[in-house]
Amino acid sequence: MNKKAKTLLQHIEQIIEYAEKSKLSEAFYQKAQPYINFVAKTMNLTSNQALIFSLFMEKSHDNSILISDLTGFLECRDIKSVCMINDVEALEARRLVRCCREKRRRPTYRVPLDVINAIKQDTVYQPEDTKNLTTSELFNRLEQLFEERCNNEIPYFALIQELRTLINDNSSLCFCRQMKEYEKICDDDHNFLLLFLFCHLFINEDDDNIYSGQFEYLFDSKIRFKKIVTNLQNGDHIWISHNILEYGMDEGFADKNRYRLSDSAKEKLFAEINFKIHQAENKKGMLLHQNIVPKQLFYNKREEEQIARLSSLLNKDHFRSVQEQLEKNGMRKGFACLFYGAPGTGKTETAYQIAHATGRDVMMVDIAETKSCWFGESEKRIKGIFDTYRSHVKTSEVAPILLFNEADAVIGKRKEAGKSAVDQTENAIQNIILQEMENLEGILIATTNLTQNLDKAFERRFLYKIEFAKPEIAAKEKIWQTMLPQLSQDERMELASAYSFSGGQIENIVRKYTVDSILNGANPSMERVHGYCQTEFLYKNEERRRIGFI
Repeated sequence: MNKKAKTLLQHIEQIIEYAEKSKLSEAFYQKAQPYINFVAKTMNLTSNQALIFSLFMEKSHDNSILISDLTGFLECRDIKSVCMINDVEALEARRLVRCCREKRRRPTYRVPLDVINAIKQDTVYQPEDTKNLTTSELFNRLEQLFEERCNNEIPYFALIQELRTLINDNSSLCFCRQMKEYEKICDDDHNFLLLFLFCHLFINEDDDNIYSGQFEYLFDSKIRFKKIVTNLQNGDHIWISHNILEYGMDEGFADKNRYRLSDSAKEKLFAEINFKIHQAENKKGMLLHQNIVPKQLFYNKREEEQIARLSSLLNKDHFRSVQEQLEKNGMRKGFACLFYGAPGTGKTETAYQIAHATGRDVMMVDIAETKSCWFGESEKRIKGIFDTYRSHVKTSEVAPILLFNEADAVIGKRKEAGKSAVDQTENAIQNIILQEMENLEGILIATTNLTQNLDKAFERRFLYKIEFAKPEIAAKEKIWQTMLPQLSQDERMELASAYSFSGGQIENIVRKYTVDSILNGANPSMERVHGYCQTEFLYKNEERRRIGFI
C-alpha cells in the first residue's frame, strides 16, 4: 500500500485510512507521519495543518462541515476541536477552506471546488494573483468577495483587507487610484467598504437604486449599520456631503431611503469601464444608424419644411454649437421633440431616417415593458431607461436619439390624487419623465397618435412639435408613384384624389397588389386596386387639434 501512495491525493487517502477511529494515538502517528510530512512539505503546511486539511478533504462532499465532524471521524474528545481552531484558521487564510459564520450557529466549513480540482490534478492550489489585474478582472474579484461575504464565508475585517490589497496591487487602474483618493477623504473601514459595495452593485449587477437592506449584511455590528443608515438619511454621511453618493428616486422625486453613486463619481471611477470594457455592451439594444435602411418619405409641404429644419439642427456640427450657446445662456441643452398624428403617417420612420441622416444611433423604448404589474417596478424601469441613455450620451461620440414610440400611455393627462395604486404608479412614471426631460442633455423623440389627452406639463417641455397629417393629393401621388411605378400618372392621380390614405395604408394596398401579382402571374386591374382601397378605407379622416411647431 505504501509503495502505491505517490500522488498528493494518494498521500491524503493514506492519512485518512490510518486516521479513521484512531483517536490520534501514537500508533496512528507512527504509520501516518511519512504521509503527513509529504503533504505538509508539498503544500507548505505544518504537520497539524496537513492532517486537518486531509480530514477536510475526506468530508469535501459536504458544504457544511463542522469541526465536530472531524473529531467524530477520529473518535476524539470534543475538546480536541478547540485545539484545532488555530490550524483551521490558518487553512482558511490560505483559502484552502471557507468558513460560514452565522450568529447563534456554530461555524461550518467547505473545501472549494478549485482546491479539490487542484488536488485531483496533483497540484497545490494557489489563490488567484491579485496583481496587475485588468479592470474587468478586478470587478470579477469584487463580485466573488461580496458573494462570500453575503454567504458569511469571509469575516468583516478579512474582507476589508482583501479590498485594500486589491487597490494597492492595482494602482495603475483608474478605479483604484480614485478609490485611494476617496479613502483620503474618509479613512474609515465602514465607509470604505460601503463605497466598494456601491461600485460592485453598479457594475456587476447594474443596480443604481440601492436601499439599506442591500448592505446590512456587510457589517458585523447592527449599531454601526443603523448609524450609517441614519447619517445617509439625514444627509450627514461623508459620501453624501462630498457628492459621491446621492439619493435615489421614488415617484420621480428624491427618496432618502435609496441611494446611488453620483454621475460625477461614476465619471471618475468608471472611465476605463465605460470606454473600454463595456463599449461593446453599451450598444446592446441600440438600433445603429448604419443599419437603418435609407427610405424616401413624402410629406405635405408644411411637415417637409419642419422635418428638414429639425434634421439640419440635429446635424452633429450644428447640434454641438447650438448646445454650447444654450449652455452659455443658462438654458437647457437637451432637445425634446413630439411627432403626433394619425397611424401610418410616417412618425416612427421619420425618426429613423433623421437618425440615419445625422449619424445617430437610436435607443428604442418599449412602453409595454415599462408598465410592470409589480408596484414600484415600473418607476425603477423608467428611471433605468434614462440612466442608460445618459450613459450612452456620455460614451458616444455622437449623442443617440431616445425614441419613445407610441408614447400615449406615459404622456397623457395625470390622474387625480387619491385614485388607485395603478393611477399612482402612472403618475409616478410621469413625474420621473418630466424631471428627466428637464435635465435632458441629448435628444428625445416621442411619437403619439393622440394629442387631445396630452398633459400640459409635457406639451410645454417638447421644444419641437410636428403634426403628421394625412398626405395631401400631391404627396399621395408621389407615394403611389414610388410604390407602384407601373401605374400611369392618371391612375396615380385617380387613387390619390379618391382616397384619404396615409403612407402606411398605401403600403398595405401595395403589398396586396404584389401578392396577387405573384399568385396570378399578372398585374391586377385598376378595378381590383379600387377593391383593395375599399377594404382598407375603414374610417373617415378625423380633424385633430393642431398643437403647432414652435
